Amino acid sequence: MKKMLIASTSTVHGKAYLEYMLPELSNFFKGISELLFIPFARPGGITYDEYTAIAQKGFESINIKVKGIHEFDNPKEAVIKAKGIFIGGGNTFELVSQLYTNDLIGKIKQAVDNGVRYFGTSAGSNITGVSMKTTNDMPIVYPPSFKTLGLINFNLNPHYLDPNPNSKHMGETRETRIKEFHQFNKTPVLGLREGSWLEVVGEQIILKGNLPARLFLKDKPPVEYQTESDLSFLQLQS
Repeated sequence: MKKMLIASTSTVHGKAYLEYMLPELSNFFKGISELLFIPFARPGGITYDEYTAIAQKGFESINIKVKGIHEFDNPKEAVIKAKGIFIGGGNTFELVSQLYTNDLIGKIKQAVDNGVRYFGTSAGSNITGVSMKTTNDMPIVYPPSFKTLGLINFNLNPHYLDPNPNSKHMGETRETRIKEFHQFNKTPVLGLREGSWLEVVGEQIILKGNLPARLFLKDKPPVEYQTESDLSFLQLQS
């Protein structure tokens, strides 16, 4: 049975890396002493070792060891043997490109479907959806496909921002970009604001955190869902 935490971000304002989620993570990974970390998204272009060290520091206070997938001779075997998987944020294009290069898309999906616990933030959350087409990231590389893990039957837009009425910025809002997506796609899109996450157990999906999420459906006005809302109905969307 799938068990996932899918978070908009790893860090909220005024808190250290993962600090705001540590109580949740401690409970979620109870009984698991080591996580497989996949650092392919490389925020800011940092190295895999540097990113793994950041993840390790985030988990050290709850006594969980983190080991980067790049440290294994056989990445596929590392996924198969993992008890828990963490994929962090950064650039979704690079993350997806490396997952395809290492032939890990199918292996990760199979592992999570079989009960391996999965935690994703930002780019690592983007890829749990049907595709990566609603990422906010620059297309710095060209992955073989935009199709991702499909562990949930909709797409996410992490770091979702509401329009600022006082801003002089004239560019597109997140809502505008998602409406553009729906001109060519019918997949539902959930805008996850900072500090919010989804708790997935089997086919049940509950919105957690302090802020509501904004749901976009093709040809319909967006709808706000408050924290603790049951979003399991999205698994029935096609």
